[in-house]
Amino acid sequence: MTSSMAEGAAPPPACTLVIFGATGDLTHRLLMPALYNLGHWGLLPKEFSVIGVSRSEMSSEDFRSELSETVRGHITAKGGEAGGGTVDEGVWNDLVGRVHYRSGDISDAGFFAALKGTIAEVSGRENGGNVLFYLAVAAGLFGPTIAKLGEAGLTEKGEDTWRRVIIEKPFGHDLPSAEKLDADILKVLSEDQIFRIDHFLGKETVQNIMAFRFGNGLFEPLWNRDHIDHVQITVAETVGVEGRGKFYEATGALRDMVPNHLFQLYTLVAMEPPISFEAEAVRDKKEEVLLATPSARPEDAVRGRYTAGTVLAKAVKDYREEPDVARDSDTETFVALKLGIDNWRWAGVPFYLRTGKAMTRRDTEIAIRFKQAPLALFKGTTVREDVPNWLVLQLQPDEGISLQFGAKVPGPAVRLGSVDMRFCYKDYFKTEPSTGYETLIYDAMIGDPTLFQRADMIEAGWRIVQPILDAAAAGTLTTLPYEAGSAGPKEADDLLARDGRRWRSLERQP
Repeated sequence: MTSSMAEGAAPPPACTLVIFGATGDLTHRLLMPALYNLGHWGLLPKEFSVIGVSRSEMSSEDFRSELSETVRGHITAKGGEAGGGTVDEGVWNDLVGRVHYRSGDISDAGFFAALKGTIAEVSGRENGGNVLFYLAVAAGLFGPTIAKLGEAGLTEKGEDTWRRVIIEKPFGHDLPSAEKLDADILKVLSEDQIFRIDHFLGKETVQNIMAFRFGNGLFEPLWNRDHIDHVQITVAETVGVEGRGKFYEATGALRDMVPNHLFQLYTLVAMEPPISFEAEAVRDKKEEVLLATPSARPEDAVRGRYTAGTVLAKAVKDYREEPDVARDSDTETFVALKLGIDNWRWAGVPFYLRTGKAMTRRDTEIAIRFKQAPLALFKGTTVREDVPNWLVLQLQPDEGISLQFGAKVPGPAVRLGSVDMRFCYKDYFKTEPSTGYETLIYDAMIGDPTLFQRADMIEAGWRIVQPILDAAAAGTLTTLPYEAGSAGPKEADDLLARDGRRWRSLERQP
């Protein structure tokens, strides 16, 4: 959501946002800048407060001062990356003046009873009014925190008030743990109170996939196995683990990226047209894609681990040399998968997914390769092979859409050359920097779950990747080294080569 997207939107009803883990990086780098942007666009309730919760001892005044010092560098920075710009002091002062802080141990039931009183005091309502809880805490604390909220009566809805909980990823670490977590929290909350967040879906370019597919009669007739040869989905990062070794050792690239980020892109590309853009209509069609996808086979997967190298002219140490990483670690920092969808639209069309850290360039894209045209027309000419036809949805860093097709090269001989047509968002739409969390927080406040995952979707995603997790745990699918600054291990290239295909180059994107 940007200021232009905010036109016509109304502020949500009065509510209190309670952020657990409020002293962490997520709050300072993304959540508070997102709230600032919503305030700047006039999309915060008039009666709105923030209560930060963490174990650190400090007063509300200290917390406000800390936010004022740390958040400003991210407010006007695209994607939450530090950058300059002008902060509207009136908007910021109004927002930070609504911020309160309470320290406490979330394992202590007594703290939640005190928190209930704080919410009533801050909201000015005896029953606390509408409350949105944001769990920016370690994944292992999701279930216990929600249980404590329930025990304290903080999740009880009133006739005219709501209680909702935003849960960060990763939601579980495999299928059994996701099923258990769902079962545990559904003892306390109803499904319509749970907002499982994936910040990828807050990106305008990701939301535009459906608009592009279903709003244009030009492409939808071609969006099937009759015309598409295969699909590649890439989420490549140049950063390494960057001091998050402890988290990454317990998670890895597959858990961190595939069941959430990559599967969001996968389902948006492959879903059938919903009957409307209503939340359940959209989420039903996305779930159908996951249900039609057979579980991944270990032989159709590659796990990689970066070694020392150079990324963007900067030396990068071996993953095993990173802080809090075991010297014999088998955790993957790269994963590539081949998937298929057993339905009428996509039967026989492979989907290749890859994601990795410390790669040659930052790139998130969906690339659709169309089938080759017959070359019979060009008998007797110098044309020996078709020019590939690619439709590429570029999600970051240079948001846009490109179409590659063949055209005759000027001259007396019949030769085909590649032509690229590009659309860039920044050239056509006036957009303002955003973190990607604005739309998601706003939607949670108004109770729209379209961009959030349901329990059945989460579990369907884990089912697909579970055989890969099992093979890794059994030691039959080990990590393969790749040099930092490369496009991943050679075996990832072999995954496509055995099908007569190859990855799009990360060095140059046509």
